[in-house]
Amino acid sequence: MKTKLSYDYEHYASTAELPEADRTLVAEAERATRRSHAPYSKFRVGAAARLASGKVLHAGNFESEVFPAGLCAERSLLFYVQTNFPDDPIETLAIASDPSPRECYPCGQCRQVMVDVERRQGRPMRIVMSGGGTASAVDTAEKLLPFTFKL
Repeated sequence: MKTKLSYDYEHYASTAELPEADRTLVAEAERATRRSHAPYSKFRVGAAARLASGKVLHAGNFESEVFPAGLCAERSLLFYVQTNFPDDPIETLAIASDPSPRECYPCGQCRQVMVDVERRQGRPMRIVMSGGGTASAVDTAEKLLPFTFKL
């Protein structure tokens, strides 16, 4: 039996069209790319999270000489937030890259961790993926990984 899976998401032809709070968070993610450490791929990724308290935190990707050691910006940030602010849920997570010829989408491991974070905090988080002057957003990480791993 075939079954169809579909979901809605928001697409913005220009980041200027984003709601003000998202536009500010994307700018924070873009700034975070400057602090990333990507000497090998030259692909700097930044992530910024706005917590329920209003606090904004950010992180960049980090590459290591002993590949595949290293960590994506999203997971660096999510692990930090979950460890240091476990009772302050993430409301929105923004992702940006430099260079950014197109929107920056999270890898599979990051998508699974995003779903894990949503489960742990007991509520979804908005994900805003930006680049190339455009952005797309979903209201839950589950839309990025509909067939998640679950123990």
